[in-house]
Amino acid sequence: MIELTAQQRRNLTATDVLPLLDPETGKTYVLLQTEVYERLKSLLDEEPRVTGEMVDRLMEEEDRDDPTLAYYQRQFGSKP
Repeated sequence: MIELTAQQRRNLTATDVLPLLDPETGKTYVLLQTEVYERLKSLLDEEPRVTGEMVDRLMEEEDRDDPTLAYYQRQFGSKP
């Protein structure tokens, strides 16, 4: 486990999230409290299911009046 420096500890008291820069690679990372991480993780775990359902609904709405899709369905078979 990496221990916080005094400067990092002071910065974390002002916010829940602390951006970190790796000077060798130029990549940035985010240091956040475990409680914040757990909340975000639980949201992300649910996201794919919700997003998939939303995409399906949106595609169905978009496809409903699409003349090109209707043409391809007539040519190559309708969607299941």
